[in-house]
Amino acid sequence: MKLSRPVSWFLLAFGVWSWIIWITFVKNLVKDGSGLAFEDGDPTAYFWVHLLLAIVSFVLGTVVGVIGLRGVRALRRTP
Repeated sequence: MKLSRPVSWFLLAFGVWSWIIWITFVKNLVKDGSGLAFEDGDPTAYFWVHLLLAIVSFVLGTVVGVIGLRGVRALRRTP
């Protein structure tokens, strides 16, 4: 399958965007002072669920970004 240039760049940008957003989210989750993520210093169910969401998003963002990167590289090799 061959991806078009705009689709390849979109997938690559989406992968990078996903990492930026979720890294910021995890940093904010760890620093949470509202009591949702930590109760008496121990992680709550809210913390674990949102950490799992972030991990899944990292994996999916990486997969999508790699597909986009491979598409961009393939387009550069073709005349």
